[in-house]
Amino acid sequence: MSVRRLSAAAAAALLGGIGLAAPAAAHASAQPVAASVHDFSLGRLGATSGGLLGLTAVVIAVLALARPTGRLGTANGSLGAMTAIAAGLTGMALGGLVAATADGGLGTGNGLGGAYVALLLGLTGTALGGRAVSRSRRAG
Repeated sequence: MSVRRLSAAAAAALLGGIGLAAPAAAHASAQPVAASVHDFSLGRLGATSGGLLGLTAVVIAVLALARPTGRLGTANGSLGAMTAIAAGLTGMALGGLVAATADGGLGTGNGLGGAYVALLLGLTGTALGGRAVSRSRRAG
Protein backbone atom coordinates (compact mmCIF):
# COMPACT_ATOMS: atom_id res chain seq x y z
CA MET A 1 0.00 0.00 0.00
CA SER A 2 1.47 3.33 -1.02
CA VAL A 3 1.77 6.25 1.35
CA ARG A 4 -0.72 8.23 -0.77
CA ARG A 5 -3.34 5.51 -0.51
CA LEU A 6 -2.68 5.15 3.20
CA SER A 7 -3.11 8.87 3.85
CA ALA A 8 -6.25 8.95 1.69
CA ALA A 9 -7.69 6.01 3.63
CA ALA A 10 -6.84 7.72 6.93
CA ALA A 11 -8.56 10.92 5.85
CA ALA A 12 -11.62 9.02 4.62
CA ALA A 13 -11.89 7.08 7.87
CA LEU A 14 -11.62 10.25 9.95
CA LEU A 15 -14.18 12.14 7.85
CA GLY A 16 -16.50 9.13 7.84
CA GLY A 17 -16.37 8.92 11.63
CA ILE A 18 -17.13 12.62 11.96
CA GLY A 19 -19.93 12.33 9.38
CA LEU A 20 -21.53 9.48 11.30
CA ALA A 21 -21.19 11.31 14.60
CA ALA A 22 -22.86 14.52 13.36
CA PRO A 23 -26.48 13.23 13.47
CA ALA A 24 -25.97 11.91 16.99
CA ALA A 25 -24.57 15.26 18.09
CA ALA A 26 -27.67 17.02 16.75
CA HIS A 27 -29.83 15.19 19.29
CA ALA A 28 -27.95 16.46 22.32
CA SER A 29 -30.20 17.68 25.09
CA ALA A 30 -30.31 21.36 26.04
CA GLN A 31 -29.48 20.72 29.71
CA PRO A 32 -26.57 18.28 30.09
CA VAL A 33 -26.75 15.99 33.08
CA ALA A 34 -23.50 15.43 34.96
CA ALA A 35 -22.61 11.79 35.52
CA SER A 36 -21.86 10.54 38.99
CA VAL A 37 -18.31 9.68 39.98
CA HIS A 38 -19.30 6.03 40.39
CA ASP A 39 -21.09 5.75 37.04
CA PHE A 40 -19.23 4.38 34.03
CA SER A 41 -21.21 5.86 31.16
CA LEU A 42 -20.92 4.97 27.48
CA GLY A 43 -18.97 8.16 26.90
CA ARG A 44 -16.41 7.20 29.50
CA LEU A 45 -16.22 3.67 28.10
CA GLY A 46 -15.71 4.92 24.54
CA ALA A 47 -13.11 7.45 25.59
CA THR A 48 -11.24 4.87 27.66
CA SER A 49 -11.28 2.36 24.80
CA GLY A 50 -10.06 5.00 22.35
CA GLY A 51 -7.35 6.12 24.73
CA LEU A 52 -6.12 2.57 25.26
CA LEU A 53 -6.08 1.93 21.50
CA GLY A 54 -4.16 5.17 20.98
CA LEU A 55 -1.67 4.24 23.70
CA THR A 56 -1.25 0.80 22.14
CA ALA A 57 -0.59 2.43 18.78
CA VAL A 58 2.10 4.67 20.28
CA VAL A 59 3.83 1.77 22.02
CA ILE A 60 3.79 -0.46 18.93
CA ALA A 61 5.02 2.37 16.69
CA VAL A 62 7.87 3.21 19.06
CA LEU A 63 8.88 -0.46 19.16
CA ALA A 64 8.77 -0.63 15.36
CA LEU A 65 10.97 2.47 15.15
CA ALA A 66 13.40 1.39 17.87
CA ARG A 67 13.89 -2.18 16.65
CA PRO A 68 13.64 -2.10 12.86
CA THR A 69 14.90 -5.67 12.46
CA GLY A 70 12.78 -7.14 15.24
CA ARG A 71 9.43 -8.85 15.10
CA LEU A 72 7.50 -5.58 14.68
CA GLY A 73 9.95 -3.83 12.37
CA THR A 74 10.92 -4.19 8.73
CA ALA A 75 11.82 -7.87 8.98
CA ASN A 76 8.15 -8.85 8.65
CA GLY A 77 7.07 -6.24 6.11
CA SER A 78 6.39 -3.43 8.59
CA LEU A 79 3.73 -5.35 10.50
CA GLY A 80 4.11 -3.20 13.59
CA ALA A 81 3.87 0.05 11.68
CA MET A 82 0.66 -0.94 9.93
CA THR A 83 -0.80 -2.22 13.21
CA ALA A 84 0.07 1.09 14.88
CA ILE A 85 -1.63 3.04 12.09
CA ALA A 86 -4.79 0.92 12.30
CA ALA A 87 -4.96 1.17 16.09
CA GLY A 88 -4.27 4.91 15.99
CA LEU A 89 -7.01 5.57 13.45
CA THR A 90 -9.49 3.50 15.44
CA GLY A 91 -8.58 5.34 18.64
CA MET A 92 -9.01 8.68 16.87
CA ALA A 93 -12.40 7.63 15.50
CA LEU A 94 -13.61 6.59 18.95
CA GLY A 95 -12.29 9.79 20.50
CA GLY A 96 -13.95 11.89 17.81
CA LEU A 97 -17.25 10.08 18.23
CA VAL A 98 -17.26 10.62 22.00
CA ALA A 99 -16.21 14.27 21.60
CA ALA A 100 -19.00 14.91 19.10
CA THR A 101 -21.70 13.25 21.18
CA ALA A 102 -20.70 14.38 24.71
CA ASP A 103 -23.59 16.12 26.44
CA GLY A 104 -21.59 18.52 28.58
CA GLY A 105 -18.23 20.15 28.87
CA LEU A 106 -15.10 19.03 30.65
CA GLY A 107 -15.70 17.75 34.15
CA THR A 108 -19.29 16.63 33.63
CA GLY A 109 -18.35 12.94 33.56
CA ASN A 110 -19.39 12.31 29.97
CA GLY A 111 -15.93 11.35 28.72
CA LEU A 112 -15.00 14.55 26.90
CA GLY A 113 -11.57 14.84 28.52
CA GLY A 114 -10.82 11.21 27.73
CA ALA A 115 -11.98 11.78 24.16
CA TYR A 116 -9.42 14.56 23.75
CA VAL A 117 -6.70 12.28 25.15
CA ALA A 118 -7.80 9.50 22.76
CA LEU A 119 -7.61 11.92 19.82
CA LEU A 120 -4.13 13.03 20.81
CA LEU A 121 -2.78 9.53 21.42
CA GLY A 122 -4.38 8.21 18.22
CA LEU A 123 -2.86 11.02 16.18
CA THR A 124 0.55 10.43 17.75
CA GLY A 125 0.38 6.67 17.14
CA THR A 126 -0.72 7.18 13.53
CA ALA A 127 2.07 9.68 12.86
CA LEU A 128 4.73 7.45 14.42
CA GLY A 129 3.36 4.45 12.53
CA GLY A 130 3.54 6.41 9.28
CA ARG A 131 7.13 7.31 10.04
CA ALA A 132 7.92 3.65 10.67
CA VAL A 133 6.28 2.69 7.35
CA SER A 134 8.30 5.26 5.43
CA ARG A 135 11.49 4.14 7.17
CA SER A 136 10.78 0.49 6.31
CA ARG A 137 10.17 1.36 2.65
CA ARG A 138 13.50 3.19 2.47
CA ALA A 139 15.36 0.36 4.19
CA GLY A 140 13.83 -2.44 2.13
